[in-house]
Amino acid sequence: MPVHRRVEVSEIGDVTVVRFVDRKILDTANIQELGDELFALVENDNRKSLLLNFSRVEFLSSAALNKLILLDRAVKKHGGRLKLCNLRPEIQEVFVITRLNQMFSIYDEEAEALASF
Repeated sequence: MPVHRRVEVSEIGDVTVVRFVDRKILDTANIQELGDELFALVENDNRKSLLLNFSRVEFLSSAALNKLILLDRAVKKHGGRLKLCNLRPEIQEVFVITRLNQMFSIYDEEAEALASF
């Protein structure tokens, strides 16, 4: 089992639920490490249904948003689905302003997102 420093990973049925450890995802090194952990779930562990739970996240940099876009592409390339949930209003607003809310399936609650898979 791989060691995760930036995320907590659990399985609920066929869905891999990822919860972020950091409240602020801003630092370049942390974003790179976070990206490596997320991509490993898809590319090494062959996880096809990913749900990213943002309940702990207060701040997200543009570099972190870019990682999410790349992750979405990787998940789709592997025939999977990526969904997001529990975004704080201020982070949700960033997704709306950047129109990423049109790219990602975003849900208010984890249970609602899980039911959508």
